[in-house]
Amino acid sequence: MLRSLLAGIGESLATFRDVFRNPNLRRIQLAFAGSITGDWAYGIAAVVYAYEHGGAAAVGLLGLIRWLPSAAVSPFAALLGDRYRRERVMLATDFTRATIMAAAGAAAISGATPAIVFTLVAVAQIVATAFRPAQAALLPSLATKPEELTAANVASSSIESIGTFAGPALGGLLLAFTSPGVVFAATAGAYLWSAVNVSRIKSPVQPETARTKLDFRRDAAAGFHAIASERDLRLVVGLYTAQTLVAGALNVLIVVTALQLLDIGRSGVGFLNSAIGVGGVVGAVVAIALVGRRRLAADFGFGLLFWGVPIALLAVWPNYLVAFVLLTLVGVGNTLVDVAGSTLLQRTVSDEVLARVFGILESLLLGSIGLGAIIAPALVAGLGIRAALIAAGCFLPLLAIISWRRLARIDAATAVPEHELALLRANPIFAPLPASTLEHLARNLAPVHVPAGETIFRQGDAGDRFYLIEDGEVEISVDGGPQIVQDAGHYFGEIALLRNVPRTATVRAKTDVDLYALDRDEFIGAVTGHAPSADAADAVIGTRLTGLRAGVASV
Repeated sequence: MLRSLLAGIGESLATFRDVFRNPNLRRIQLAFAGSITGDWAYGIAAVVYAYEHGGAAAVGLLGLIRWLPSAAVSPFAALLGDRYRRERVMLATDFTRATIMAAAGAAAISGATPAIVFTLVAVAQIVATAFRPAQAALLPSLATKPEELTAANVASSSIESIGTFAGPALGGLLLAFTSPGVVFAATAGAYLWSAVNVSRIKSPVQPETARTKLDFRRDAAAGFHAIASERDLRLVVGLYTAQTLVAGALNVLIVVTALQLLDIGRSGVGFLNSAIGVGGVVGAVVAIALVGRRRLAADFGFGLLFWGVPIALLAVWPNYLVAFVLLTLVGVGNTLVDVAGSTLLQRTVSDEVLARVFGILESLLLGSIGLGAIIAPALVAGLGIRAALIAAGCFLPLLAIISWRRLARIDAATAVPEHELALLRANPIFAPLPASTLEHLARNLAPVHVPAGETIFRQGDAGDRFYLIEDGEVEISVDGGPQIVQDAGHYFGEIALLRNVPRTATVRAKTDVDLYALDRDEFIGAVTGHAPSADAADAVIGTRLTGLRAGVASV
């Protein structure tokens, strides 16, 4: 058992190292590091600037204009990541944020009216909503295997946890010697660092929809439709949103806990908040074990338990060091939820709407954090701090327990059929596809048994499926000409789908034959949305058509 566990961890660590050996994954992680550090640094400077120019009321106003418009805009900004090359969306976002931060720095240093600085800060936050959905949607196409995608999400979560230290620390250090305006200007440099790394990413994916007219209202609705039409997706998004609702409440409860329950003063507020960041780093180590696991939904549920139970226990053991340990466990749970939840979405949502789904999720998260911050004071006022902690802490575990069977079913549904995956990887059309796309196709292959002598389709029929031969033999004939026999490992049906023409040959089962069929929309969406795969398909079709003219090939 121990040897098996150590071997599994060793394989996971090797995959984690592969993330940074993959040039594209390394660059996107370095870009994210610059982005998240810049976000936290200017956030600290903005709060200090607001307080200096209007006290607590100005801080509240700043929070309102930063988060509410961003929550509203996020689903529409995320649409850009499904319409255009995602690395270009990230690059445009970085340059725009850098320009805005430089302008905010100049305005603050020159003594411009606070309204100008507030507006620039709010606009920067709105622009930022396009970055993370595009990044999350780009990751699957850069990963070379499923385990590498999970490891990449572990790395992203780790960077985010470290950014919660580095960004405020950088902002605080600069504020100690300079001013908020200087921090704004320095943040522009962090975004330029991100832009440099993004500019070096070489992504093979070019969304097909970028060639059609952009309709924000209609196209953004596709993300909402994807979530509304998939029960399992609704569950994951709903639980994710519930977790950030509790996170918003915890932001308030930590302050009350430090000042009232533990009586450790204002410095204690920072101390307890830092525990969550420490837990996030520790959680990254724990999450390495998730790299090779196929039970991501269950791990997501465990993350919710880690998020809730320690909060409730704060009311039972109101001790300074115990509180630090318990909040560290919350940080561990946060990493588990982020890694498992993000990977689940990346592996189950169609690539065509993936950025929009992440954009809607980000909108829900921003809104739920604000809602949680409103609910928490009411809980404290009505129940007292201890009962409020218990109520907030029990919420997520209760949801996890209620949802456990459905989470288990998600794991069963998202299990990758290894045989079908190997069959796709051996096919020249599918071999260039990203690992996440291959997984999706493997789960959607439908087994078809055809008795000997039966016609699979006739020349002139409409094309509705692509076929892979698992076992047995088929006969292919054109215009009643000589019959060509194909056996296991071969495939047919791609010409009618990709050229939008009737079937170019008749295919019959020579023997009892077992096939795997892929529906037209799944096939076209995967192949035409990935340039190397589309090129491979064109090469195959060229060979097929040449063979047809010679009377020796297929459909």
